[in-house]
Amino acid sequence: MRYYSLNRRAEPADFRAATVAGQAPDGGLYFPETIPRFPTGFVEQLPHLTAAEVAYAVLQPYVGNAIPAPELRAICAEALDFPLPVVPVTERISALELFHGPTLAFKDVGARFMSRCLGYFSRHETRSVTVLVATSGDTGGAVASGFLGVEGVEVVILYPAGRVSPVQEQQLTALGQNVTALEVQGNFDDCQRLVKQAFRDADLLARRRLTSANSINVARWLPQQVYYCTGVAQALAATGQAPVVAVPSGNFGNLCAGLLAYVSGLPVRHFVAACNANAAVPAYLTTGQYAARPAVATLSNAMDVGDPSNFGRILELFRHEHPAIRALLTGYSVSDEETSATIQRVYQHAGYLLDPHGAVAFFALEAYLRQHPEQPGIFLETAHPVKFPAAVEPATGQPVPVPTTLRELLGQPKRSILLAPEYEALRSYLLAAG
Repeated sequence: MRYYSLNRRAEPADFRAATVAGQAPDGGLYFPETIPRFPTGFVEQLPHLTAAEVAYAVLQPYVGNAIPAPELRAICAEALDFPLPVVPVTERISALELFHGPTLAFKDVGARFMSRCLGYFSRHETRSVTVLVATSGDTGGAVASGFLGVEGVEVVILYPAGRVSPVQEQQLTALGQNVTALEVQGNFDDCQRLVKQAFRDADLLARRRLTSANSINVARWLPQQVYYCTGVAQALAATGQAPVVAVPSGNFGNLCAGLLAYVSGLPVRHFVAACNANAAVPAYLTTGQYAARPAVATLSNAMDVGDPSNFGRILELFRHEHPAIRALLTGYSVSDEETSATIQRVYQHAGYLLDPHGAVAFFALEAYLRQHPEQPGIFLETAHPVKFPAAVEPATGQPVPVPTTLRELLGQPKRSILLAPEYEALRSYLLAAG
């Protein structure tokens, strides 16, 4: 498999080169030259396959010869060693729970797969590689955990000061070792802008080997297809119908992976892009015109993205044809008030505890299904509610129980470096630290 830059001003790369580079030299995102189709009988076999077996089957065409089959099978097994259950919430709506990994967030899947790929690629390198990543919440914790202690890899995480939850911040800042957290005095878009500038800085790249672990990196983005496959398989077994799938959407890598699986042959009836007040994509779906917007802070902070990077991949996947995208994807913008009310209502009536991102998706899915009452739906519950007590506890009136796996981490000291939202500040840090 070869990957080309969406900016079309760089040479194509194989999976190894695209993973190590993170972003193409011309600043574009890498995109596969061909979209592989699932083999005949694959969908029917899904209920009988483990998540690791699904991952190998889905990802091997994208990896190609970059990683030998035995190594790739081992990477898939290590990356997906936790459950991905579909849990009924109402008669017609179920949750695909993606928070059973080590950092209690869906991004564990992609981060663990990528870390092990990069570890394999770094085995015989003399220079260490620096993973440079911007996070609006969960990406940083998943990357920090996935890469912790990986030999030959340093991790630098940029996160917006005061705009992540206490648990998220602890997962970013308490690990130490080869992980450094830079607390940026701005919003997520500032963090993402700084990271993008670093990858366009030829002098910096000549002096420090950088890669990205945001969903712009193909090794982070592509593995997310796996839980759509396992989730849809469970939904098909339960209802016999292809489901509507609602995805909490910020930077749009997650939804784009689901759309990629659909194009490869996964039976999904329709997708719902569930956004908070940051609604550039729902506006595009309505008008056909895309315009980036300044990011707005909300209760569902991991989705506070005004200019989602991966939306370009969605456009590419459907050849920039608005009618084709609109036929498959409906967008909703959900307010903080609607988010809180949904957490409260679902907890009281169904006994199910939503996090704010899952609540946005649940609300949007309900809205869509009111217009399509015969269809079943699943929504992606992307993070454990314990990560968002400020949003969840006032809505339910109950404290969120802290999982045992978190208690020791919460007792560790915070380690972060304050950084101005200026590129020269990041550049100076990277050169001094390198």
